[in-house]
Parts: sequence; structure tokens; C-alpha cells
Amino acid sequence: MPTGVHLRDVRKQLFDAAERVLLRDGPNALTSRAVTAEADVAKGVLHRYFADFDAFLAELVLDRITRLADQSALLRAAAGTRTVAENIITALTELFDPVTVALTSLVFFRDELRARLRKGGPAQGIPLLAEARAMFAGYLAGERELGRIAADAEVDSLALSLIGAGHLLFAGRRQGTHPDEAELEKVVQTVIADALQRRLL
Repeated sequence: MPTGVHLRDVRKQLFDAAERVLLRDGPNALTSRAVTAEADVAKGVLHRYFADFDAFLAELVLDRITRLADQSALLRAAAGTRTVAENIITALTELFDPVTVALTSLVFFRDELRARLRKGGPAQGIPLLAEARAMFAGYLAGERELGRIAADAEVDSLALSLIGAGHLLFAGRRQGTHPDEAELEKVVQTVIADALQRRLL
């Protein structure tokens, strides 16, 4: 890159490049050189803005977690609308987009990255998925207050089941494909069936 050329948003440029590498080539291919080449910037640019590559990756994941906070607010606001299953299916589909699935694999793959993320986030669970679990637990707590699921429903356990099942459905597919809608609905209905049925007793 020519000297003196101003990068308007280097951070976003590098993050977008990292996401493209992840989606195209997978976690093993994500290196600082691959990111700067994809972003079409000089090799030293990344290290000018981040202490090291793991610091860059941590910020990349944290950026996605920040976006998750917005989705969480929307999901909580949806409590009491449509059906519980419909809200969950929509949220799972939005959550497990290709980038989030790829970032989750990256967090699994890199021990140092996982350790860094845990310093500033939940002490337990896989970063990104732990925040997603909290999002669903918060939503289900709202539905419990409205009487749309059983008053004694264990929302943390339900959220964990939804995240685990959802991740397996979305991550275990060929790139560019999504779970069959009927399959996703069946899984969600199975997870929440008891909590829905017992509210009527």
C-alpha cells in the first residue's frame, strides 16, 4: 500500500478480510499474512493496530459478540409475540450465520484465543456460544414471566440445549447450505415441548 494513503476504517477492513478467509478457507488458513493479503494492505498494518495476531482475533470475536447484544435485545422484545418456537427458530437462524459458525470453530481451534476471550467474558463455556446461551435464557425468562412456558421452566438448561442442538445442525452442513426448516422446527419443538405442555397443567 502506498505510503500516506489513509485507511478510513482499517479495523473493519481487516475484520471483513478475516471473515472472507474464514468462510473460504477455514480456521487453519487464517494467518496475519492471509488477512493482510485479503485486505490488500501492507503486512505490517495489522500489527500497527493490534499487539499480536491473537489480539486481533480476540477483537474480531468480540465484535461479533457486540452484534449479538443487539440481537439479544430484539429477541427479548419478541417475547409474547408469534409462537415461542417461531421466535427461537428465527433467532437460531440469525445467530448461526456462516460467519458465526466459522468464528465458533476458530475459538475451538485456538487455545490462546479462547483463553484471552475468557479473561473479559464468562468464565465458563465457549466464548460466543456462552453469550448466545445467555441471550436465549433471557428470552425464555421473559416468556416464562408472560406465562407462555411453565412457571418452573429451567431456562438456562433449555437455552443450553437449544444452542447445542442449533450449533450441531448449522455447523454440520456443507458450506452455503442451511438445515431443512422442518428439521430445525422439529428439534426446537422437542427441546421446548415439556415447558410448553406443563404451562397448561
